[in-house]
Amino acid sequence: MPDQHPPDRAAQIVEQWRTERPDLDPTPFLVIGRLHRVAAALTTELVRVYAEHGLGEGEFDVLATLRRQGGDCALTPSDLSEQTVVTSGAVTKRVDRLVTLGLVERRPSDSDGRSRLVALTAKGRDLIDTAFTAHMANEARLLEVLSPAERAGLERGLLALARSLDV
Repeated sequence: MPDQHPPDRAAQIVEQWRTERPDLDPTPFLVIGRLHRVAAALTTELVRVYAEHGLGEGEFDVLATLRRQGGDCALTPSDLSEQTVVTSGAVTKRVDRLVTLGLVERRPSDSDGRSRLVALTAKGRDLIDTAFTAHMANEARLLEVLSPAERAGLERGLLALARSLDV
């Protein structure tokens, strides 16, 4: 049965380029353009759930990064910067806000008195556990449109693309 949906914006753009520049193959845009649009739409959907828990995207990222460490849920600021892939200045700003909210604390390292750790508080752990549960349910909802085979194929394709770009 043919697709019942009208052409999407990416397909329309490709057709326009085929007319204007028949010497070029515009079909990569069918993937790249759609990825770009989907990424923007996904960010909106994800941020909405973070906001329901009083968090921004960066704050959620810091709390989730600390929580998945297990144990005392603590990292040095430099490890936190490396794992969240943001600058040390951005980490400092996020941590300052989370400290103000009582969700993380700065404390001396047990192994190196000169070093400081950022650690989840009990309040922070409770919040990220609740927020992460909602986040996983939201991600599952967003992927419901894909069959298991489509999802597996997308996972493989995105992994190959990510590896080629060193991300």
